Amino acid sequence: MRNFKLPILLLIICVNFINAQSQPAYELFKNDGNLAKYDDMIKDLAKSDMVFFGEYHTNPISHWMQLEMSNSFFEIKKDKLFFGAEMFENGNQLVLNEYLKGFYSESKMTPEITQLWHNYKTDYKPLLDFAKDNNLRFIATNIPRRYAAMINERGIDALKELSPEALQMISPDLEKYFDPTVKAYAEMAEHMGGHVPPNMLNIQTAQASKDATMAHFSIKNFNKGDFLFHFEGSYHSNYSQGIIWWINKIQPGFKIKSITTVSHSEWLELTEEEKATIADYIIVVADNMTETGG
Repeated sequence: MRNFKLPILLLIICVNFINAQSQPAYELFKNDGNLAKYDDMIKDLAKSDMVFFGEYHTNPISHWMQLEMSNSFFEIKKDKLFFGAEMFENGNQLVLNEYLKGFYSESKMTPEITQLWHNYKTDYKPLLDFAKDNNLRFIATNIPRRYAAMINERGIDALKELSPEALQMISPDLEKYFDPTVKAYAEMAEHMGGHVPPNMLNIQTAQASKDATMAHFSIKNFNKGDFLFHFEGSYHSNYSQGIIWWINKIQPGFKIKSITTVSHSEWLELTEEEKATIADYIIVVADNMTETGG
């Protein structure tokens, strides 16, 4: 009887392994709908000037992949690699720079930074520390949220009330190029159906102020030969909209590629055209994936 125990145990292990493989945590696709190999993706993306990673903010696969890709890009690009992120506001750049140079500990850095995201420690600290450990730049590209809130409340005329110092932290191209009919902003109104609020234009302008500012500081900090790896919510870069649209408007000519995150159910609902245009690479994550947090 004892002789049968090992084969049965092995059978149980094999069955459980097969079942586990039928429920992958994620799959990686190219925009032609075919599965992509990680190493091939890295080689392809590394040929760009800028890569925008559209995340789900509390999805652990997004954040794990960001750190893995950072390591892979560093092997290829070395000190030409630098980072940018929606999660850090430009007003905190000086503090970030001083921390990256090792002037003081993180315990003294974090109280100096306003509006750290609640999941900073689990999701963005590893990326910041990767930059610090490898002496790489990390750019706080986003507009300070107090200014985005002012625009949301008062519209683009709020810019006239700000000091020259404040305007340095906002894209100078916002008023020049903002267009509410652009897909990224027009869809904001469309998704509200028949309940479009009277301040819809202000809401669209506030969203554009984030995209335009992230684009501005991505360009401003880019030197010839550099490679920018930028982290943002997927809605800021999907379909080459948001940040990417602004970069192409402000200073066309950059080689830009993107990667995005979608849930499995969302992936199944996308049309072939949407799959082909949402990003260059798509991380399809399980619907019931656990979330990260602070």
